[in-house]
Amino acid sequence: MRPAGEAGLKLFQKWMGYLWDLAARKGAERVLMMVAFTESIFFPIPQDLLLIPMGLSRPRKVFRLATLCLAASVLGGIAGYFIGLFFMEMIGMAIINFYGLADKYLIIQQWYDRYDAWAVAVAGVSPVPYKVCTLTAGAFKINFAVFVIASVLSRGLRFYLIAAAIYWQGERARIFLEKRFDWFVSITLVLVILGFFLIKFI
Repeated sequence: MRPAGEAGLKLFQKWMGYLWDLAARKGAERVLMMVAFTESIFFPIPQDLLLIPMGLSRPRKVFRLATLCLAASVLGGIAGYFIGLFFMEMIGMAIINFYGLADKYLIIQQWYDRYDAWAVAVAGVSPVPYKVCTLTAGAFKINFAVFVIASVLSRGLRFYLIAAAIYWQGERARIFLEKRFDWFVSITLVLVILGFFLIKFI
């Protein structure tokens, strides 16, 4: 019997290979937009894990990919806002409960009372789950215009920084990440978990 660690590594490498393969496919842009849209509402895996290999395989189009990612992510955030505004009890709380954050609901409200929609900007660039902020932003009826602006600025900063690194470093970025993409994925997943940890234990 193979050690559990070896089996896990094989599965991990197979998953990374799937990401690289998906990035080169014709319909990859639609998948990227779908992931970016749903990540703003309920999907746990960040779109960065697809944006980066896609950008590395198409460096001349990386800013277009970042723009598609931004548009889909903000539209998903707007959808999350209106789910929170009109369907928080029916849908929004189910998502919040799934991530075990129901007890932090009022704490997030205090963030909005103090910082308004600019609290969303923190979630847009940090490990704090953006989806939690989009749903609660609608539920607490924070300023919609500021919510959209904060989302565009924070999400745009995140995606365009990735695009700029890929574009300006070019082949060096590709070689670096091809050799260390498993590290990058691991760090990204740790940051996702850390984001939920920060919300849960503050």
